[in-house]
Amino acid sequence: MHPKALLVRTALNASAHVAPGPTGRAVFHLFVRPLGRARVRPAEERLMGAARVDRIRVGRKEAVTYAWGDGERPVLLVHGWSSRASRLAAFAEALLARGYSPIAFDAPGNGDATGRASNILEYREIIRELHARHGDFDAVVAHSFGVVASLFALRDGVRTRRFVGIAGVGSFGLLTAAFRAVSGFGERALAAMRRHVERQLAPEEPGVWGHFDASWRPEDLGAPLLLIHDETDDLVPLAHAHVIRKAHGARARLVVTQGLGHRQILTDPQVVAEAVEFVVDGPGPADAPAVPAEAGSR
Repeated sequence: MHPKALLVRTALNASAHVAPGPTGRAVFHLFVRPLGRARVRPAEERLMGAARVDRIRVGRKEAVTYAWGDGERPVLLVHGWSSRASRLAAFAEALLARGYSPIAFDAPGNGDATGRASNILEYREIIRELHARHGDFDAVVAHSFGVVASLFALRDGVRTRRFVGIAGVGSFGLLTAAFRAVSGFGERALAAMRRHVERQLAPEEPGVWGHFDASWRPEDLGAPLLLIHDETDDLVPLAHAHVIRKAHGARARLVVTQGLGHRQILTDPQVVAEAVEFVVDGPGPADAPAVPAEAGSR
């Protein structure tokens, strides 16, 4: 660990005992800051160049939105952490070919959006605004952190006919445990961060931290789910997918892939095809086993 980072960690762990408010704010700012800013890849340039681009104000920051198609049958695409809308280009192209109208965005601190950080509450605000602009979604296709953020919004007024979660985060408990392991922050510092979120960012929603998990009020979604997760994913372990599947019960179907990891899964042709067929009119969860034959096996 860099000496400066070690000094910051030590200072915040110590201050958590005597000044939990400022400590919680400081730890939160580290927790919500993406690790770098992804660029558009050459394979994504053509699609992104054809998009209708707009912006959504999020506090003092702006998210960038992208839309394709004629506006009929909108499908929302939600990127993950330290990522951007263009990473879901393969899904947007396949959906366009089937007559859908993909919609996507770069969250603050990601892609071409302004700001240096984002959080699940800002994702919800953006998704709410896109829902207001485009109406109910035919489907939501989300990746990584975008999965838990989308489920949070979908339990709070946003509506979709189907949901596809790819390599999705399903538990904030597992997410913060991973953050703690990497950062070295103690439980007092993380508890201060949780209090900061609940008291300063969402005081009108008591206990909001507990609402982030996929297990909170899953019945509010009311739509079938297709979950696709690679067993070798080293960033979001397969355990997250099982959390989501268990929470949503018979509505959820889990496909486990091999050898695609956390990022390659977004460009695998079989994964894209499976997701798009589910969006179109694929079998509901009751029509298939919980873990069907593996897709994208290597």
